[in-house]
Amino acid sequence: MLEGRQRHDWSLASSMMAVFANAHRDPKRSRLLRPSDFDPFAKRARPVKTDVSVLKDVFIDRRMPSVASEVAP
Repeated sequence: MLEGRQRHDWSLASSMMAVFANAHRDPKRSRLLRPSDFDPFAKRARPVKTDVSVLKDVFIDRRMPSVASEVAP
């Protein structure tokens, strides 16, 4: 229950921080900030590690690789 409360509080606080930061940023020098940039509970998407053969399949052979080969470690 405490973790749920913390997540809720951080979601509100991070939204306010994102609004404040975006209001005072220089659009020519920095990117648009999202609330997940300030939220410590936000999950970061991990890049999928694949072999170079997947790039060959996609960009040279023009076919999509199977999902099972992407999930395998």
